[in-house]
Amino acid sequence: METDGLRLYGYWRSSASYRVRIALYLKGLEHELAAVHLVRDGGEQHGLAYREVNPQGLVPVLQHGQRTIRQSAAILEYLEEVFPHPPLLPVAPVDRARVRALAQLIACDVHPLGNLRVLQQLEREFGATQAQREAWNRHWMALGLAAFEALLHGDPATGAFCHGDSPTIADCLLIPQVYNARRFGLDLTPYPTVRRIEAHCQELPAFRKAAPEVQPDAPVQG
Repeated sequence: METDGLRLYGYWRSSASYRVRIALYLKGLEHELAAVHLVRDGGEQHGLAYREVNPQGLVPVLQHGQRTIRQSAAILEYLEEVFPHPPLLPVAPVDRARVRALAQLIACDVHPLGNLRVLQQLEREFGATQAQREAWNRHWMALGLAAFEALLHGDPATGAFCHGDSPTIADCLLIPQVYNARRFGLDLTPYPTVRRIEAHCQELPAFRKAAPEVQPDAPVQG
């Protein structure tokens, strides 16, 4: 299928956008980045123009020609089905289930609790300070990464990457979460397998090109 017309609506520091960028670069797919600033002017995601793209007011959204795909996990599956090479899911059903389970551990059980709108609601509704918001985020990330580490460590299916010796959707989810963990000051010492895999991923150009700091909408470092 033609890759013309791939447009990714996202934000440079959004981990959900980050995971989709990784997949796009791993698959070598040319795409346009459409920045949606999540903080400026109260958040561009709340504006009427973007609500027509995604009524949830969340990023990312992928447009492929006339198709619009929302939710990062669905976008990753779509890319895998429409552009299957190189694959980001293994062949055997049990292996595919393992990769999806690792990915969903982050997408469903960790990431939502540290989402911007959740942290903002903690402040609005309960008067949480910045320090308390960050402590909340570290707590849930620590629980999630501890479980992720346990699932990786000692499992013969774990290789150079989360599953085997080529990157999968699980790695697309893990690396942005590790980025968030560092951003919020979580000590990563208890997760040696996670740290090893992260270091290996960062050797690949696709992961480096997807990094938040090198995105066109990232603040200029000076």
